[in-house]
Amino acid sequence: MRAARSSCYVDYAPSFGRGPFGHYICTAVNDGVLHGRPHNYTLADGDLLTLDLAVARGRVAADAAISFLVGKTRPAESVAMIETTERALAAGIAAAKPGARIGDLSHAIGTVLSEAGYPINTEFGGHGIGSTMHQDPHVANTGRPGRGYKLRPGLLLALEPWVMADTATLVTDADGWTLRSATGCRTAHSEHTIAITDDGVEILTLPSQARP
Repeated sequence: MRAARSSCYVDYAPSFGRGPFGHYICTAVNDGVLHGRPHNYTLADGDLLTLDLAVARGRVAADAAISFLVGKTRPAESVAMIETTERALAAGIAAAKPGARIGDLSHAIGTVLSEAGYPINTEFGGHGIGSTMHQDPHVANTGRPGRGYKLRPGLLLALEPWVMADTATLVTDADGWTLRSATGCRTAHSEHTIAITDDGVEILTLPSQARP
């Protein structure tokens, strides 16, 4: 019998949020980037939407996020920003292996983001994950190689490069949860949960059709 799946968000009440989140998925539009609390809003052509979902199956949680454009309008700046977070995520995953350091992953992610010209916020980033959604160690989206916690087989990490077009400063929405860019600029966010294996890494949050 397959283990039941449950959302990690409904009863989630960390110190940086206002009470339990109360919804099953984070939805952030345009200038929203993290912890987007769903609300009544009619999506428009060209909107940039981020979906972030964490689900527990049995005793193990997994966390993933994707940003994409709604409709047919595809502003070049938004496309480039989304693609940059996807490339940064791929770079972080490529740096992950037994014996590597957290700083190696942060450096790989940060190099892609900074070379593309985006400011990098270090308040929120990737994180350990396992029996609960957020655990140590913190995985900043920039850092120095060779520093930090040493990766070992069995470790689960959620890597999540995210950027805002012209600022590194966040503001909290009136809902007490949604984090937005301080300037109102657009944002993008990509995330996968990975497992460190004996000989490398496995991505646990790929779509089923993408699995080998």
